[in-house]
Amino acid sequence: MARRAFPLDVGTEAFAPFLGEWLTAGSHGMLPGVALHGRASIDRLEPAGFLRMRSSIAEDVGIPEGVAVLGTDGDSGRAVLLHHDQRGVTRIYEAAVDGRVLRWWRDAPGFAQRYTLTAAPDGRTMTGAGELCRDGSTWERDLDLVYTRLEV
Repeated sequence: MARRAFPLDVGTEAFAPFLGEWLTAGSHGMLPGVALHGRASIDRLEPAGFLRMRSSIAEDVGIPEGVAVLGTDGDSGRAVLLHHDQRGVTRIYEAAVDGRVLRWWRDAPGFAQRYTLTAAPDGRTMTGAGELCRDGSTWERDLDLVYTRLEV
């Protein structure tokens, strides 16, 4: 079967500042004093309608390797992130991008989460800040990472 090129999805064009290969360094609120190091990548899945996000942490501290697919609804503009990790956990997050800020969140009872990823104007770094809420009102630090672009 011959493949035909698909057009770039207009809804995912806004995610361009976040594309690339990244080294990560940071911390987790439930692991005080533990420095975390890892890798992340964000790339377009063929045929350019979705993005794929991969992440891993090198330290063996219980943070699972994960992959997510990010896409938008062409009619409503709604963005969603579908996450799956090596534990077999799958979650759906709402997502939004505003300039150089990408956010995703889920408001599940007993385990709500939110993450904000901010790309620096020079495109070389990003800062990620995560929070989680177990009781419906108190937000705690989750995974905080600084992303440094790998030059290829």
